[in-house]
Amino acid sequence: MPSAANKVADYEADTSFLGEWGRFQQRVFFLLCLSVIPNGLTGLSIVFWADTPAHRCLLPGVDWNLVCDDSWKTPLTSSIFFCGVLTGSSISGQLSDRFGRKIALFGTLALQGVSRFIQIFSPNWTVFCVLYFIVGMGQISSYMVAFVLGVEILSFRARTIFSTAGTNLFFCLGYMLLPLLAFYVRDWRTLILVLTLPSCLCLPLWWFIPESPRWLLSQGRIEEAEAIIRNAAEMNNIEPPAVIFCPLQVKISKRVDYNICDLIRSPNIRWISITLNTLVIGYFALSLNTSNLHGNVYFNCFLSALVEIPAYVLSWAMFHWCSRRMSVFASLSSGGLFLLIIQLVPAHLVFLSITFEMMGKFAVTTAFSVAYAYTAELYPTVLRNTAFGACSMASRIGSIIAPFFIYLRTYYIYLPYILMGSLTTVAGLLSLLLPESFGMPLPETISHMQQFPGCAAYCPTRRTILIRVFHRIYV
Repeated sequence: MPSAANKVADYEADTSFLGEWGRFQQRVFFLLCLSVIPNGLTGLSIVFWADTPAHRCLLPGVDWNLVCDDSWKTPLTSSIFFCGVLTGSSISGQLSDRFGRKIALFGTLALQGVSRFIQIFSPNWTVFCVLYFIVGMGQISSYMVAFVLGVEILSFRARTIFSTAGTNLFFCLGYMLLPLLAFYVRDWRTLILVLTLPSCLCLPLWWFIPESPRWLLSQGRIEEAEAIIRNAAEMNNIEPPAVIFCPLQVKISKRVDYNICDLIRSPNIRWISITLNTLVIGYFALSLNTSNLHGNVYFNCFLSALVEIPAYVLSWAMFHWCSRRMSVFASLSSGGLFLLIIQLVPAHLVFLSITFEMMGKFAVTTAFSVAYAYTAELYPTVLRNTAFGACSMASRIGSIIAPFFIYLRTYYIYLPYILMGSLTTVAGLLSLLLPESFGMPLPETISHMQQFPGCAAYCPTRRTILIRVFHRIYV
């Protein structure tokens, strides 16, 4: 009799009768994408809340007076939000892997909406920052769980579009609406109230978005998984087979609870985790820099969001037809090059500098999108959301230091670009070390994961490791 692990690994074959793009897949696709819009509205709203207007020092009656001697509070506010994002990334993935994708998704949506609403009544900067920390926890958590839930429910073709263009374009839609709303709603408390509404409107989707059958099977809850698949077959007007999953084979498996420590427990999974986590750091530094560009901050924010649309379309095309490693390498390397070129542009050619920055943003956004989808393909179902959270944690480390990164322009205007360009280029080179997942089925258990170069069953010599690395890069 085949093992439970093998049976779960055949999930896509067992559910292939559902087809690729029926009513069930369409509903899951678009509703999960809708749940991402609030993240686009919230993630970079600090650009407007913390924008410093023309001012003089020691003006009485200013709202919290975050200028002059207290100007350090402005980048700290942004960093506190991303500390919340970092915390949410570390916690929500483990909660989702243990208690379910659906509960984690709507719990964090509720957390995001409630904490943002209470933020309206903040009496001082300290209370605002505490609540902003909680908003950050909910913001990233809901996005991550929605992403993983869609990846696990949808079949290969729909999954490819969803994980690259789908969620990201809807995030970008929220991002593009942000400067429009901020332009017409200048009072920050009213703006927060407006940005709270989309999260609340997403809560009724509980009754239309199912739990992940893959996750249910990994927990031995076969009856619930089969009920979801049969409901999907009914929606697609398809007659399901009499037996979809074998109860005996799933019940004989022993449930194992995994946590974030499992990402570093074995050499193979540890090196995959470390390498992936270096790829997603540069995105937020460029996004948060829009307020420092010449021209209107609202237009610059809209332009920064608009650049992401073709980037997400390109990421889908690359993910659909190209090698994962080469896609990340090409986009990160070109992004780093564009950022390094900015220092060579004469100071009076402002438009050309902005063009190169937007080209860098385009390339880094493409890599960011591919890296997230790449992560979902490399890790197994039992650890996928936890790994996704760890990858997100790494990007949030970059976002936490990004405001101070940008602050370095006060010492030398091109210093942030030199640092971001160098780090992005190095990250592109590191991506060549990752295993390839193009055309491979999603792994269900840790034993199904591919090998990182040099991580074999035995301990090879350093020379052997180097040979394997160069073979991986050039072959």
